[in-house]
Amino acid sequence: MSEGKPILSVKELSIYFNNGGAEAFCAVDDISFELNQGEILGIVGESGSGKSVTALSLLNLLAKNKSFYSKQSSIKIEGIEIIGADNEQLRQIRGGKVGFIFQEPMSSLNPLHKVGDQIAETLCLHQGYAKRKALKQAVKLLKLAGIKNPAAKSKAYPFELSGGQRQRVMIAMAIANHPRILIADEPTTALDVTIQEQIIKLLIELKKQFKMSIIFISHDLSLIRKIADRTIVMYHGKIVEQGRTEDIFLSPKEKYTKELIKSSYCLNIGVKAKTNIILEGRNITVKYPLKKNFWGKTVKHLYALNGVDINIYHGQTLGLVGESGSGKTTLGMCLAKLIKFSGEVNLFEYTDSEKDFRRLVQIVFQDPYNSLNPRLNVLNIVGEGLRVHYANLSKSETTKKVISILKEVGLSENDLYKYPHEFSGGQRQRIAIARALIVKPEVVILDEPTSALDVTIQAQIIELLKKLQQKLEIAYVFISHDMRAVRAISDSIAVMKDGKIIEQGSCDEIFNNAQEEYTKSLIKASLL
Repeated sequence: MSEGKPILSVKELSIYFNNGGAEAFCAVDDISFELNQGEILGIVGESGSGKSVTALSLLNLLAKNKSFYSKQSSIKIEGIEIIGADNEQLRQIRGGKVGFIFQEPMSSLNPLHKVGDQIAETLCLHQGYAKRKALKQAVKLLKLAGIKNPAAKSKAYPFELSGGQRQRVMIAMAIANHPRILIADEPTTALDVTIQEQIIKLLIELKKQFKMSIIFISHDLSLIRKIADRTIVMYHGKIVEQGRTEDIFLSPKEKYTKELIKSSYCLNIGVKAKTNIILEGRNITVKYPLKKNFWGKTVKHLYALNGVDINIYHGQTLGLVGESGSGKTTLGMCLAKLIKFSGEVNLFEYTDSEKDFRRLVQIVFQDPYNSLNPRLNVLNIVGEGLRVHYANLSKSETTKKVISILKEVGLSENDLYKYPHEFSGGQRQRIAIARALIVKPEVVILDEPTSALDVTIQAQIIELLKKLQQKLEIAYVFISHDMRAVRAISDSIAVMKDGKIIEQGSCDEIFNNAQEEYTKSLIKASLL
């Protein structure tokens, strides 16, 4: 709960972006809020709601040639007005009084410098440390941030660390100068649920140790509920609701807040009877050489998958869960025969023709922006499979089928000649789903299809997948680290760890009566 007087005061803040000579776009519209000493303030909302723009404005980090504030806007940190502050004042505040953890550490950390050097730099700048002393302190900060073997890791480059480790480096850098305020902008979005839990615990511990106030920005309501004392809900640049976190979750007043909460708690209440097996994997093994002897012979392997058996049933959804490195994506790629493996993958009741298999087993990837060709329009992207598998179709017939499947996934004929960059994340994922479904597959493998999307968009995609499954009677393999999404769509669940399936059963069995401690930890970390 709130522990003291306001340390940050935002009043009548409006932020505009220049729009190429046209009327300026209002990204943040007349918002006011306070952050109290020792408090964790959550800010939630979908992409485009203005939450990240608000966070950047608190340190005056918005590009001055592209943005401006309204005359009445005010941002005060410990009584110092940020808007209009000179460079010296801002330098003392940035990294000194206020630390900032950005959403994507790989983009925020310099790839050309070791992480220890990058942490040391802020100590030299703000506290006047000598380089050697700063590097020693950087190791201590990495240890404080939960990095194992911090001395060795301080000499690593960002690309040599895992996502969770890079985020801990960002936290170490942000707390280096014992800031009064820590701003965390989507700090756990790309992390597994267990790593998310660790980061949340770490932030709470650091808050107590350094007596900091924290602004925690996220579109994940479950995380906000775990960490925040008070919560602000933003929509289209406005604050639509704010108050005690539990009050907002238990009795939201605004329609938009209710929709956000409803979307984050969507459950799969339908239970299907088991049907025939449509796709099976037997003794699937994927291994990579880890160590070779003097003569170049491999004497040690790393097993990405180790003797996995799995069944996918006609018209049902198998949820495949586990942390990064558990082997779930590798298994999905094997089921689609997109990588080399030993063992068997059999598609029942259909020819063994490789071309038929490619049509009948489709895959939708995690990031549609990277999996959609940026040089092709929607007509060419979605229609590509038809040209390969139904070569006798005329151009007009292909166009009709593309229009039909676009309507099925919630898009329109007007989208035919647009390119991927002209769509939102949710729309791009709909295009990827349309591309997979247009060739009439029997199995669709969905690799983290909702992880990068806002909760309301996640709910829309899940409901769309359910509707299409019911209509087309196709089977899904739904790969995710988000147990909420898995619970919302799956009939059965397989839990993976270290390249093996350690537990599997119906959705209810796994969530209500999990046997393995690892499964229980996944569920506990993901669900409230």
